[in-house]
Amino acid sequence: MSITTALSTAMTGLTAAGRASSVVSENIANSLTPGYAQRSLVLSSGAATPGVRVEGIQRNVDPAVQAGRRVAEAEHDNIKAQSDFYTRLSGLVGSVDDPFSITSRLSNFDGSLIEAISRPDSMPRLNDLSLQAEALADTISTAAEGLRDLRTTAERTIDAQVDTVNQALKDVHKLNARIMVSQAGGMSTAAMLDQRGQLIDQINQIIPVNVVQRDNGQVALFSQGGAILLDGNPAELSFDGKPDTMPHMTQANGLLSGLEINGIAVETDPGGPLRGGSLAAQFELRDEISVEAQEDLDAMARDLIERFQDPAVDATLGATDPGLFTDSGAFFDPVNVIGISNRLTLNEKVSMDGDSETWRLRDGLNAAAPGNAGDARLLQSYTTALDATRTITSPGLGTTTLNASTISANLLSHFSQNTNAADQALSFASASFSEMSQMELAQGVDTDAELQNLMLIEQAFAANAKMMTVVDELMDTLLRI
Repeated sequence: MSITTALSTAMTGLTAAGRASSVVSENIANSLTPGYAQRSLVLSSGAATPGVRVEGIQRNVDPAVQAGRRVAEAEHDNIKAQSDFYTRLSGLVGSVDDPFSITSRLSNFDGSLIEAISRPDSMPRLNDLSLQAEALADTISTAAEGLRDLRTTAERTIDAQVDTVNQALKDVHKLNARIMVSQAGGMSTAAMLDQRGQLIDQINQIIPVNVVQRDNGQVALFSQGGAILLDGNPAELSFDGKPDTMPHMTQANGLLSGLEINGIAVETDPGGPLRGGSLAAQFELRDEISVEAQEDLDAMARDLIERFQDPAVDATLGATDPGLFTDSGAFFDPVNVIGISNRLTLNEKVSMDGDSETWRLRDGLNAAAPGNAGDARLLQSYTTALDATRTITSPGLGTTTLNASTISANLLSHFSQNTNAADQALSFASASFSEMSQMELAQGVDTDAELQNLMLIEQAFAANAKMMTVVDELMDTLLRI
């Protein structure tokens, strides 16, 4: 080996050691940075000239593990949205042992009826009956309004997520172009690849994606249902969000927006092209789950109104006169059943916030004047109406014949079962997501291994420096001859 060759070899070694130490330092500094992939220096032996050649910096990512983690994360976010919805809905209607639940309010109303029957002449007991009836109506309507708020939240979340996906797709498109240019210029693209990976993760949480590698470092994105999100140019998602939702508003009747991709309508049901992820979950909450829950509450409110709106119960009522429970103060028409739980109110004639004429609970809502203070026949008719079995139909209860207390108990039980099922599904999805995340993290930066690499780099640096020292001594010797 000539002196020139030795000097050149040592110089390439020092250069490689310097680049390697820089890569290790970057790995250690970003060991806790989300989305950062471990780097390693790619070296090769010189072909035309001796020494070592730096080919570039490589990101160490396992595509299979990354894809598995993304699938698990999208599933987790989808189920979590449903679990959160059911948890909040159960909080609105209450549980069986909740003193403020619908079931408890109905039980209190029934108990107050019994007390009023024992002393129909007692105004305090009639006043308490009015208060218990109003508390029951308020609890049902408050739960229905809370459900409407949950539906409106889903509507707003869809709007925000569509904007997020559109922006992220544009950013991925820009990074595709920058990565292609950087690769052509021989520059490192590791940081841009990290950034693109984070954007793809963001999209994947909303719409699960399949990533397809294209030429020149570019990627194409497809939903799991086959919709093209990015292949060359990014797709444009369109959604016309509403500031508020009402029970009668649905996508089917055109009062709520669907979703379009590049101007073409796509299915938003759970099995559609955008299935999985949080966006599909929000559409399911808005268009299916909340609609079914609304129908359940409406069925119970309708049953309650019709039990006391019947002239056979209160002979002072006409065919179209509102009964004890009303549709916003008016007679309830069965053709207007959608949203009746939101509009449920106590008849203002006996409401303590209205006319406060609670003697009408004993003598009839449309009685001309107070009657016999000891007559409890109407109050007994109310109790009989509550205990009577009637046939109702709703998604949660099906078609069944029950009394009022059993209907409310079954409805609460149905919501509670849905909550428990969603919680169990979330527990499984969380465990899967956590396991896949740990597998991906295990392939990330190991600071102990990086420190060991740093020690090896130090030794290589020292060896190449020693070589240059020897070359320097040889040159000095030759010059002295």
